[in-house]
Amino acid sequence: MLRVLTAGESHGPELVAIMEGLPAGVPVSREAIQADLARRKLGYGRGSRMKFEEDELSISSGVVHGYSIGSPLALRVGNTEWPKWVEVMSPDPVTLTERSRGRGAALTRPRPGHADLVGMQKYGFDEARPILERASARETAARVALGAIARSFLGELGIRLVSHTLSIGPVRVPEGAALPTPDDVDALDADPLRCFDATTSEAMVAEVDAAKKDGDTLGGIVEVLAYGVPPGLGSHVQWDRRLDAKLAQSLMSIQAIKGVEVGDGFETTRRRGSAAHDELFATDGGITRGTDRAGGTEGGMSTGTVLRVRAGMKPIATVPHALRTIDVATGETASAHHQRSDVCAVPAAGVVAEAMVAIVLADVVLEKFGGDNIVETRRNLQSYLAAIPDTLRTADASDPDLDR
Repeated sequence: MLRVLTAGESHGPELVAIMEGLPAGVPVSREAIQADLARRKLGYGRGSRMKFEEDELSISSGVVHGYSIGSPLALRVGNTEWPKWVEVMSPDPVTLTERSRGRGAALTRPRPGHADLVGMQKYGFDEARPILERASARETAARVALGAIARSFLGELGIRLVSHTLSIGPVRVPEGAALPTPDDVDALDADPLRCFDATTSEAMVAEVDAAKKDGDTLGGIVEVLAYGVPPGLGSHVQWDRRLDAKLAQSLMSIQAIKGVEVGDGFETTRRRGSAAHDELFATDGGITRGTDRAGGTEGGMSTGTVLRVRAGMKPIATVPHALRTIDVATGETASAHHQRSDVCAVPAAGVVAEAMVAIVLADVVLEKFGGDNIVETRRNLQSYLAAIPDTLRTADASDPDLDR
């Protein structure tokens, strides 16, 4: 069982990430984790905070000489902007005068679409600062760091991931367009919107420019694909062991994500049954599916085909021209606080979604195959695959060009 936890606030000194249950012998590279933290800042339409806020990574435990040792891993992602926030975010008591000036002024105008108002109600605060600091998407830096480690573990077993942007606002990649593979990550990261279709990417850039000109924000859809996933991860026997349910929960936990679909998801609901499911065929290499509409899961378990899951991100709720709200200190109508200036963060959401899918897959792999070290886990996986009878064996279906 893989357990992960994060701690820390947006403007605090650091984020802390803990991973327990990772087998020994998994390569853990500080450079690879740092590279993923940099990828989280990618994307046309990001605000200035991505340029001046550096993620200072340090590994506190669980890794020796570049490999996991089987004990809990602890990572720290330092915030280089912390000196500006020491007074505001001090864990020690400060005077009312110190707390209320400059950055420390009470945030009494909750932002629509954020956790501000509900968090104030739930936790008994009269201003939003204690809520927005933890609710902030800054927390995803810790998840991305953990996801990089999970992806390294999966890579040792032949499982590789890639994410890309399917849509920005109304601009969407055409149905049937080619899907990226893990070999395309560098090209995707070089694209302004991490879109695999160049023509669509140009239209997405124009949409972001138009939204910025109008003082507005944009959401969109990202897709994560996992290649080399073996059949049988997850289970149909209990609701909380279903792979698709675990994926949905993990992706919905990402800030601003409002919808998840596996495979063709909602599009499949508009099809008749005869056109909705992936028919099975016998080939020399084993059983194959003629299409990949289910997205690599059936009955809560992986099928051995490409795992394909999508997450829909709402437009950033901090709209530059400021939405109407109530000042809870006076009860009067007001404009919401403006805490950031991103127009679109969808490409970054893809990197975070990729990390979350990696963490889920690492967890279900360990549930299925166990192992206190990577050699043992790999041996158990190979033995499982070898024991599947020839009459039940599926062909290698990691071809991204399947009809869908």
